[in-house]
Formats: sequence, C-alpha cells, structure tokens
Amino acid sequence: MAKIVSMNSREQADVNSRLAAIVDSSFDAIVSKDLNSVIQTWNLAAERLFGYTAEEAIGQSILILIPEHLRSEETDIITRVRRGERVSSYETIRRRKDGRLVNVSLTVSPITNSAGEIVGASKIARDITTAKESERRIRLLMREVNHRVKNQFAVILAIIRETIKHSISPSEFEGRVSERIMALSRSHDLLVTAEWSGSSLFDVIQEHLKPFGHENQILLSGPLLALLPNAVQNIGMALHELGTNSAKYGALASDVGRVAVNWEVKTNVAGRREFFLNWDETSIPYGNGKSDDRAGFGTTVLKRVAPQGLSGSAILDRSPGHLRWSLVAPFEHVVVSTVAEDEAEARKGPAE
Repeated sequence: MAKIVSMNSREQADVNSRLAAIVDSSFDAIVSKDLNSVIQTWNLAAERLFGYTAEEAIGQSILILIPEHLRSEETDIITRVRRGERVSSYETIRRRKDGRLVNVSLTVSPITNSAGEIVGASKIARDITTAKESERRIRLLMREVNHRVKNQFAVILAIIRETIKHSISPSEFEGRVSERIMALSRSHDLLVTAEWSGSSLFDVIQEHLKPFGHENQILLSGPLLALLPNAVQNIGMALHELGTNSAKYGALASDVGRVAVNWEVKTNVAGRREFFLNWDETSIPYGNGKSDDRAGFGTTVLKRVAPQGLSGSAILDRSPGHLRWSLVAPFEHVVVSTVAEDEAEARKGPAE
C-alpha cells in the first residue's frame, strides 16, 4: 500500500520552488498550455529555442509555433491529452519568432489539478537540427560512395578487359591488373580522407608517383588547386600509367632522367577558364627509344579515357629520350572553385 505523505504550505512552496528551478535550468524547452492551447508557462530554454520571451509567449496560442500545414497536429494532441494519454516523443517542425523552421523532438503529457482533473498539457521540445543535418550528410555521403563504387567497378572491368588484350602471360596480366587497381585505391584513399570533397593536385601527383621512387628527379610546379573527385580518379589513372612507363623505359628507369610536371589555369579567348597539365620527361633512350608498344591500355588512358572523363583533350608525343603528355580541360570539370574565385573570374574580360 502506498504511503501518503502530507506537506504543509511551506514545504509545498519549497517543492514548487525546486521544481521551478529544475524547469528553468533545463536544456530542453518546457512549455505548458491549457486545453484551449493557450501557453501558460515558458522556460528559458524555450526562449532560446523559439526566440520568444516568456512575456511574449504566455497568453498566446501555441499555434504561433506551428507551421500552417502542421496545425492538425495540435488538434490531435489536445484530443489525446483530454483522454489522459501521454504523447510519446516524435519528430516534427516548429517555427521560431524570426520565421525560421527548426526540427524538434516533442513529448506531451497531461497536466491534472488537485482534484485529478485534466486541465492542460506539458510539452518538452528538444532541438534536433544538428542531428537531422548529420543524418542528411550521412545519406548524401552514402549515395556518393555508392555512386563512386559503381564507377570504380566499371573502371576495374575496363582495366581487366584491356589489360588482358595486351598481356602475353597470366603472370604479366596479374601484375599489371594489380598495379592499376592499387593506383585506383590510392585515389580512393585520398577522396575518403577528404570526405569525397576532392583532393589537392599536389597530393594526387605525389601519391601516384611515390611507388616509383626517384623523387629527386621529379619537379612539380603549379598553383595550389583542389581537384574534384572525378578529376582525382582520371588524373590519378593517367599519372600511374606515365609513372609506370617512365620507371620501365624512361626518366625514372635511371638516375639521370628528369620529369617535370607543371599545371596552370588560363582564361581562353571565349572568357572561359581552362586547366592545363603537362608531363615532360627526358631520359637516355633505351632500345629503339620507345615505350612498350604492348601497353595499349596505358596509351588509351592517356589519349582517351582521362581527357574524355574530364570533357577535355590530350596530346601524347614520344621520341627517343623524350615523352610529353599535355592535358587541357574545362576548369569547372577539374577544379573545386570557391565563390570568391568565381566572382573574381566573372569580373574579368576575355583573354586578349
């Protein structure tokens, strides 16, 4: 049997004071209203969340917080409260004083008087805007990852199909496919580190040329640029093929060759920005001075796959002791640009 404890007026006042302090110090908005949906109490957290002071809110209809298309919620809540039901936590949207919408989690419970009659409802509202934004970003990231993975599968199938055409033995095929897939994984790692927002061109070049060594024979020159994810993958593939060829037959096959990689952004006569990337290597000619003619997939990547993937074009020139690859593509298909850069470029006229 429950024990009934009676309190005198002073003790009751102390309890009420403590409860009021708890409500005021809560991080959640706590609001009470009568059965006509008129606000009766309003704590400090409610002021912070909704923008109304207690003086502004108390005496107003709770509908000042509810967007018009959701006002049927209030009718349902009051109906359930009148039946003595507690409305379990649910997510909805409320409107602040400044008109901005905010995502909230609401819990509603009936309020009774000393006679046990239901006279109103208490509402606890928690701001879940940050949590909802995190959920949105995760969904976007998962869709992006799914899209990229499908693209990777297509590229891997193309690598396998083309490599097998130009391999003379299973071991050669296995080696070349493994190297090319590892090159894809390097681009993938850079994108994952940057949350699929892109990667520095300098980092892309270093990451793909690192396996070939001879860093002191490689000169990089160009402005700081962040590449779009698609550009990271396509330029990464091209750099792998150039590095592989150079390590076997060109500048990186000895200690005397040199590789110069430079890039720049120019504005063409039509006023559009273009991205330029050049690979220029010089070396002691080996054999007939040409790279392995069976490496057909590498040539395809350099002449067709990489430039077309960026809506651009490329030129590959070979001669004894020299190889040059030049890529040009629309700036917006390659580089992550800022709003400030775009506005500055818009103020410029076409190149003379």
